[in-house]
This record gives sequence, C-alpha cells and structure tokens, in this order.
Amino acid sequence: MISINIFAVLVSAVVAFVLGFMFHGPLLGKLWMKLANIHPTGNEKLSDMIPQMVGNLVSNIVTALVLAVIYRFVSTSPLSGGLGVWTGIMTAVLVWVGFLVPSSSIEVLWMGRSIRLWLFEAGCSLVVMVAMGAIIGSW
Repeated sequence: MISINIFAVLVSAVVAFVLGFMFHGPLLGKLWMKLANIHPTGNEKLSDMIPQMVGNLVSNIVTALVLAVIYRFVSTSPLSGGLGVWTGIMTAVLVWVGFLVPSSSIEVLWMGRSIRLWLFEAGCSLVVMVAMGAIIGSW
C-alpha cells in the first residue's frame, strides 16, 4: 500500500483553488475575461457559481491525490533524488508537460480555442501544479 499524506493532498487542493481564483479574479481576471471573450453583465452572483466551485474543488482534490501517488513512485527512482520539495516540483512539471499541456492543446488544434487563452490557462496550470507538487513533496 502506498503511503499518501491526505492532509497534504487537501491543502494542495485548497491552494490550487485559491490560486485559480486569484489568476481568474483579482490578479489577472480582466486579462482572462478579455482572452475568453467574457463580458460581465453586473448581475453575476456568487451563489450561482457554487456548483462550479464545488466541482472545481473536487477536481483539484483528484488532481492532488493522483499527483501524490505519482510523486511516491517517482521518489523511489534513483534519478529523482528521493523524497522532497524538488522531487515534488519535478513530478508536477512532468505531469504538466506530459498530460495537461498535450490534452488541453486539443482545444486549440481542433476546437478553435484562442492560442492566447490556451497559453494563459497553461501558464496558470503550471503555477498551480508546481505549488501542489511543492506542498506534496515537502510533507
């Protein structure tokens, strides 16, 4: 049985949620809305977004859990340097490069999504994955 620190998984998921909020809200929200062609009406309510927010948090928990499992396997490799923050970050970057970037690129290649929006989202997901990897690796 693989030993996973569930607390680190939950903290990683919450940090990912907060970072996502910051990137798509106070920090870069105007840029994101421009790239995504979103035009707020002023009638938006936080309560209307609760189902999406819960789904996002659940998605973050699943991502953090899978990242923690992959991290445990990677940390046993003599190439990784063992347990630690650096291995967590390296694992997160590998998952990002190997899975998130290629799978999301389909939206640009086949679905006509703006490459600028895709680059924005890819950059945000890189920061989120590195934060998750660092947390998982440090605990």
